[in-house]
Amino acid sequence: MKLLIQPGDGIEPLLAAINAAQSSVEILIFRFDRPEIEAALVNAVSRGVAVRALIAYTNRGGERNLRALELRLLGAGITVARTADDLVRYHGKMLIVDGRELCLMGFNLTHLDMERSRSFAFITDDRDIVREASKLFDADSKRLPYTPGLDNFVVSPLNARKVLSEYIEGAQRQLLIYDPAVADPAMIRLLDERSKAGVEISLIGRLSKKLAKVEVHKLSMRVHSRMLIRDGESVFLGSQSLRTSELDARREVGIIAREPAIIARLIETFEGDWKEPDNGKAIGDSVDAADNPPPEKVAKKVAKTVIKALPPVTPVLEVVVRELTGTQTEVEVNPEELEAAVRNAVKSAIKDAVAVAVEQAAKGSREG
Repeated sequence: MKLLIQPGDGIEPLLAAINAAQSSVEILIFRFDRPEIEAALVNAVSRGVAVRALIAYTNRGGERNLRALELRLLGAGITVARTADDLVRYHGKMLIVDGRELCLMGFNLTHLDMERSRSFAFITDDRDIVREASKLFDADSKRLPYTPGLDNFVVSPLNARKVLSEYIEGAQRQLLIYDPAVADPAMIRLLDERSKAGVEISLIGRLSKKLAKVEVHKLSMRVHSRMLIRDGESVFLGSQSLRTSELDARREVGIIAREPAIIARLIETFEGDWKEPDNGKAIGDSVDAADNPPPEKVAKKVAKTVIKALPPVTPVLEVVVRELTGTQTEVEVNPEELEAAVRNAVKSAIKDAVAVAVEQAAKGSREG
């Protein structure tokens, strides 16, 4: 496994990976403004490499750029798919080369993220992880269901909350955290519990609720990393902050690794950032406002996802109608209209319940 630290390591390792591709390149894009990467992808096609790009259907204020990118890539012979709209955001960042190497990035392929922000990436040839990443990429490209197959491959909203909760609960001595916005009430409670149990917790970024035994440091550089280093022995790196929407309503991707040399370098970087004078004016992460959507939008996406998973309800409804009207009464009911009416009612009820829950969680975080 290799580690990239931004700013500093730059774009060259990613260009080298694409330029070395022999059979395939798969890339997941949320934000993008690096012409060098685009040129490398186009050049790969000219060498006979099958290039597939999965592009987010939306990001904050960048839909026009995403659609223009789609057209350019399609024109160059790249196979382009757009993510579904069933989740609030498709925010993961992956590059898979020849089905044998994965670059899992905390940063987008943008100048801001790579040259002016603190962020990281892992490059791994672990066969199980690469295979799982390819499975996720293929499922999302074809808009098919994905079932997580590895506990150390962390995917929101499927297994992230469970895996990261257990990861935090397992800390015995220390947690070093990079996160621009720790705000999920349940995760904050876990951090509070571990700190009261004697675990040293240091956070570079922001915490929505002040905890007596959790130290928070503001970095003058923009923080665009989501990382937890546990007990100096393992590390989680991904695109998901410890925020409710990023755990429960967005596509986010991360991995847990146990590479001593990489962990040592990450700890060294963290300690160096921690020593930087805290002027109280942290440069915020760009996702905080518009990429943390209002409760109504989160609720709408969750309701849509649940409704899609519902089995046909017409057989059950026919029984209920007979019971309500009596067997002696002839009542003609249009099955399609009846099913649509019930699904709309269920969707509305789910949406209202989720909106209230998200609103309460957000209110709790603000009040803390």
